[in-house]
Amino acid sequence: MEEIDFESDDFADIVAKDKRYDARAYALLMDVVHYLSGEEGKHVSGEDILDEFKERALDQYGPMTYTVLTEWGLTCTEDVGEMMFNLVEARRIRKNDEDSAESFSGGYDFRETFLAPYQA
Repeated sequence: MEEIDFESDDFADIVAKDKRYDARAYALLMDVVHYLSGEEGKHVSGEDILDEFKERALDQYGPMTYTVLTEWGLTCTEDVGEMMFNLVEARRIRKNDEDSAESFSGGYDFRETFLAPYQA
């Protein structure tokens, strides 16, 4: 497999095949995966990915998180799962036999998670 420079990856090949999600959403998700999997590339669960994705998004975008994510095409945790499998198909990450899109289903409500902390 060709070595990918994740710092400069623009995800153009993935976005060309699936225009639902912005390249910046893939960059955020890849940061999450790299952080959780570490240097040794350990396997990470869908639940762990969703939790870290939520924390990173809130840390980076604060009260604008919901707006930013929806502008990038993400409206639910299932979208994060779809992006993960797009990354697998594009050979950016690997999956194992236990990985499925269902692990990203119903993780949390985007509106509640990303808007509620900032509403009075």
